[in-house]
Amino acid sequence: MREREFLFTPKDFEKIRSLIYEHAGISLSPAKVDMVYSRIARRLRANALTSFQEYLALLDASPEEWQPFINSLTTNLTSFFREAHHFPVLAKLALDAKGQGRAQLSFWSSACSTGEEPYSMAMTLIDTFESWKPPVKILATDLDTNVVRQASEGIYPLERVEKLPGKDLKRFFQRGKGRNEGMARVRPEVRDLVSFHSLNLLADRWPMKGPFDGIFCRNVLIYFDKETQSRILTRFHPLLRQDGLLFVGHSESLTHVADRFRLQGKTVYAPVARN
Repeated sequence: MREREFLFTPKDFEKIRSLIYEHAGISLSPAKVDMVYSRIARRLRANALTSFQEYLALLDASPEEWQPFINSLTTNLTSFFREAHHFPVLAKLALDAKGQGRAQLSFWSSACSTGEEPYSMAMTLIDTFESWKPPVKILATDLDTNVVRQASEGIYPLERVEKLPGKDLKRFFQRGKGRNEGMARVRPEVRDLVSFHSLNLLADRWPMKGPFDGIFCRNVLIYFDKETQSRILTRFHPLLRQDGLLFVGHSESLTHVADRFRLQGKTVYAPVARN
């Protein structure tokens, strides 16, 4: 085993586990020692520090370091049209809502990462309404300020988009030329449907009021313990329309909040009627 550049004690690891849980609700398992060391060591180098103790002291003294700390420990694994079975459900949900006479539909991608999810939602809804200007608004939020900035730009390496059908790649993306060769950018008409903002789901207050026709919170809950999951899901409930839907990840279940959500389809839930 290669010797580490910085001393990293079990006490350091436990302190970092405690801090990321307190500030972001992320529950790190003991198996994540190497990951934590690798990611936080970058912050030591960036701040010209020589020990984890110095870095923990910096966190105490410098509020501006909290966001880079949280960003370092946030996992952003995503792709366009990931868990593809959700998007036909989204299309039907939108058409049903429009059929009820609603002039404007509203959706929320609550952990948007680098933007693939909300842009996939936007593309789906453009196709659903056969219009570049469908009657929808998509709010996209994420804890990690770096990925929110990347997402808002809508620029991706070609290898990230080449698995899309050729017709979709041609319709929804602009290929880079010259110094942007090898990159693709989401078309402005798609980007215009999405509004990106930074948001910590554990924040005391959320600025959005809803109601939303659909909320996507996929492959996020797995990073929280059951108590934190329940707290977030309970806050989602009043933000959803009564006929709205909550989309979660393939390994996530809401059985522990059965008083709030009932299974409606494959990893799709409807809100239980409010009293």
